[in-house]
Amino acid sequence: MLRIALFLGTNIAILVVLSISMSIFGLEGVLDERGVDLNLNSLLLISSIIGFSGSFISLAISKWLAIKTMGVVIITNPKNDTESWLLSTISSISGKAKIKTPEFGIFNSKQLNAFATGRSKNNSLVALSSGLINHMSRDEVEAVIAHEISHISNGDMVTMTLIQGIINTFVIFFSRVIGHLVDRIIFKVQRGHGPAYYITSIIAQIVLSILASIIVMWFSRKREFEADSSAAKFVGTSKMISALKTLSVKSSSSLPDQMAAFGISGKKENSYRRLFSSHPSIESRIESLLRKS
Repeated sequence: MLRIALFLGTNIAILVVLSISMSIFGLEGVLDERGVDLNLNSLLLISSIIGFSGSFISLAISKWLAIKTMGVVIITNPKNDTESWLLSTISSISGKAKIKTPEFGIFNSKQLNAFATGRSKNNSLVALSSGLINHMSRDEVEAVIAHEISHISNGDMVTMTLIQGIINTFVIFFSRVIGHLVDRIIFKVQRGHGPAYYITSIIAQIVLSILASIIVMWFSRKREFEADSSAAKFVGTSKMISALKTLSVKSSSSLPDQMAAFGISGKKENSYRRLFSSHPSIESRIESLLRKS
């Protein structure tokens, strides 16, 4: 689950910066109609601008940030037979998916994982961990590559951006409305906004962002099933199932939370994490593939 937490973390950071900037430069003044009531139309407009700005900036820098954060080494000139085979496999599967061949890189990690990221289908990156390359068979590595390319060809990155932009918009909108109501009803501020408005808005934005992430994670889990299914069409169901079984046995943990995304592996589901998990259980993914085969 390599790209989702990266996307969410970057998005939240940008969102906070934009929200603070909006307050510092007095833009929230347009939200206070005549100093008494919120101008909901203006609030929704500004919320949309900030919400989608954070989301699209996150998408635009996702590939660069992933490379820098994970220490991905881009492979253009293969140094050995394995790298030559990997580049050839990525090119072949990309052709089947009818997309431009993504950049390919390897990052140093004992964990078996991989991720895809980038701002569009034709400007993307697929990266595999050294642990995955060293501990999986070529058939299984091929399935993992097909899974990541499926995320790209299915347009999951852009769709995630749009969903996150909508969620950001309503998180900002309702957090300001809550802050305004607390300011007026509890602290009896009649005109303008007092400290309670800003404090409550920030707290509400954090809480609503956490709750809204449930929607993002639900979408992510759904797309994992679709990526598995697409990968199975490219390389065969047996290879995809074999790769998942190997991940289930050999993956003790996921990639760092701050880099979670459209990877092949995720944290194991349990009753506490299920709503906030970016990946369904490997068992359920295998069952889904068997039903479709």
